[in-house]
Amino acid sequence: MSRLITSAERITKARALIQKARELKRSEEGEWQDFSYTAQVKDLLRQARELLKFIAYTSGIPAETKAETKAVQAEIDQTEQELLHP
Repeated sequence: MSRLITSAERITKARALIQKARELKRSEEGEWQDFSYTAQVKDLLRQARELLKFIAYTSGIPAETKAETKAVQAEIDQTEQELLHP
């Protein structure tokens, strides 16, 4: 059986995935030529979203944690805009 991950660990892992997406190297050929880059960024940000998906709906989690989750979700959206839609 898998171990439960706390909401704080989920937020930390999501931020690490966002940072990993920002550190990916772009192709020299241009944005539209490198579909692999786009797929990798989308996959990392999808994983980050999935880590945070149910925190807002879980009872017993402090409001501060839910607000932090919302901020990280906004950061994910902003990162996607910066990296894929310049």
